[in-house]
Amino acid sequence: MLKIVKTSIAIAATSLMMSGVAQADVAEALQNICTIVKADDKGELRKKMKRVQSDYRLKLQDYYAGISCGGNSLIRTAMLNDAVEAGTLLVKKMPKSDLSTPEQDGKTVIAWASENGLNASPIMSVLNDRI
Repeated sequence: MLKIVKTSIAIAATSLMMSGVAQADVAEALQNICTIVKADDKGELRKKMKRVQSDYRLKLQDYYAGISCGGNSLIRTAMLNDAVEAGTLLVKKMPKSDLSTPEQDGKTVIAWASENGLNASPIMSVLNDRI
């Protein structure tokens, strides 16, 4: 009986340590995603998203809300930096329901873009077509 208890405690402790390591690895894997979006490197962004999906089984909507590039989301960062290809890829990969939900500041991407004079952005036209 004591052997079973010790084994269960060891397994539980190991799994807790591994879950902390996995979260750190995901953060490390996504570390330069803002730079990739700002550089409008669609190929590298696609590789990064595919690598995170295969290594950690996470899709874009799973980690999108947790990433902030200077206080802006990835799509907002793409709009501010005229990163049309990267922004278009992000819009196409996000579920439609997530595109119309408010972000951290309580504004949707469309409302934020109109406030900042980015209605003419090509990313906005793709976003409007998608929603």
